[in-house]
Amino acid sequence: MDNLRPLLWLTLAFVLFLMWQAWNQDYGSTSQPDTAAERAAEDPDARPEDVPDAPQFESEPDTRAADAPQVSTLQEPDRQQITVRTDTHEILIDTRGGTLLRADLLQYPRDLQDDPLVPVRLFDHRVRGYVAQSGLTHDRVNDQSMEGRAPSHHANFQVDQDRFELADGQEQLEVPLRWVSDDGEIEVTKTYTFTRGSHLIELDYEVHNRSDSTWSGRQYRQLRHGPTPDRESWWLYTFTGAAYFDGSYQRESFESFRDDPIQARIQGGWIAMIQHYFVSTWVPGEDEVNALYARAVPSDLGDEYLIGLHSESRQIAAGNSGEFSTRLWVGPKLQSELSEIAQGLELTADYGIFTFLSKPLFWLLDKIHAFVGNWGWSIVILTILIKLAFFKLSATSYRSMARMRKVAPKLQALKERYKDDKQRMNQALMDLYKKEKINPLGGCLPILVQIPVFIALYWVLLESVELRQAPWWLWVQDLSSRDPYFILPILMGVSMFVQYKLNPPPMDPVQQKIFMALPFVFTVFFAFFPAGLVLYWFTNNLFSIAQQWYITRKIESGEDPDKQKS
Repeated sequence: MDNLRPLLWLTLAFVLFLMWQAWNQDYGSTSQPDTAAERAAEDPDARPEDVPDAPQFESEPDTRAADAPQVSTLQEPDRQQITVRTDTHEILIDTRGGTLLRADLLQYPRDLQDDPLVPVRLFDHRVRGYVAQSGLTHDRVNDQSMEGRAPSHHANFQVDQDRFELADGQEQLEVPLRWVSDDGEIEVTKTYTFTRGSHLIELDYEVHNRSDSTWSGRQYRQLRHGPTPDRESWWLYTFTGAAYFDGSYQRESFESFRDDPIQARIQGGWIAMIQHYFVSTWVPGEDEVNALYARAVPSDLGDEYLIGLHSESRQIAAGNSGEFSTRLWVGPKLQSELSEIAQGLELTADYGIFTFLSKPLFWLLDKIHAFVGNWGWSIVILTILIKLAFFKLSATSYRSMARMRKVAPKLQALKERYKDDKQRMNQALMDLYKKEKINPLGGCLPILVQIPVFIALYWVLLESVELRQAPWWLWVQDLSSRDPYFILPILMGVSMFVQYKLNPPPMDPVQQKIFMALPFVFTVFFAFFPAGLVLYWFTNNLFSIAQQWYITRKIESGEDPDKQKS
């Protein structure tokens, strides 16, 4: 069977898979959200909706209706802002709640060619409404509100300076923010700790209870995101949304929070917001029990999306102090580092349904890179290893096609002889296939087996931040972007044309024209794919051509091992 026909089916299946994902992301949720006014009418005396209520750990998580909305705190002007700069981050912190408003990743340029000095901006309160919020809530006493006894992310903190910078030789940088209750009885110090060379930020609360009664409260931390912008081209579709780990990895689109808010009780785990290459995630202690919540909240700019954790209650006796702590990762999806922080956190480098294949492929690619030091050559070596793994399957396919090529004149003669009797022609073809030991499906099945491997490698090259802006050789300086001069796609198209010439020509003239055009069509198609993926395909084609040419030459010269055995 013609080698380009299964290749066409492979590409068609791959394209349909991507189109289905894109369609599902756009149209998977069609319900419209409630308006802010409708939600406010439910409970006009409630606290701001983006501050969580105390979970009911003794039974089930709190299932009360959403609280009333408040105008987005991100839009209030004239608040003091603190700039924190380390070797990995430049972060803007708001003294209103200690919210992280902006986070630039200094080691990751936005674009090597156009903006080499402009870093990737992860948190962005002005453009995307994407921030990290945290705070404390005080438990109700006798069903009475204790507002003002704990600082939520709406509370005003005090700070001694408006700029903190990690000095040369300094390993850690602490940024303390101080809050005192109106009566002066409760004092809270909220401290962010940044570590050199790390994207992991530690957050600690120290609560001093100077009152004459026990203080009882909880900590919460949440990630907030506005509506997502239009995605990249559908053939480079990547997921932007929320994720959490409750013993297994769960991924949710923002839009699903409108109709299906999440409430759950988890131990350990984590919550995250993920996008292409980068992630922010709150990580509690391994033994800490939290109420997980995720929902849409209205603001003056429209619905925004929250995912958060609310801890169990902790009591601090009169005259004593207590602490709360948590961790926040703000950075790239570096799988080796994420896996050491919390179980399952490396899964935020999301390879989709082919994770079971993508993870070992990335592991192998990473090991090769550790040896050769270049991701491009690592892809070439990985391609060779994959080719060797499927060597026998490929040989079966190429032998079948070589026999088809050898008997092509006989097939054409049968077509001419029985052109008016399709039934007799089909019978004659089957007799010829049996005589020549040809399996008509022999060229298809081995290639179809490789489709999942190809798609799995596609996700590895598309999703792994380790390959982002990684150079290969000469003109290819970013394997995660398209070839700027389209040289690799053209070479790949040429290699496909050579493969076409090695295959048996279809008997149908229309099919001949279609398959003749396929290399040109695929060249245009792959021109927009990441250069790393095109490099894999081109390398695979080169070794396929060598293997197929060798087998075809042997069979056409009469050295067919199967026939010699018989």
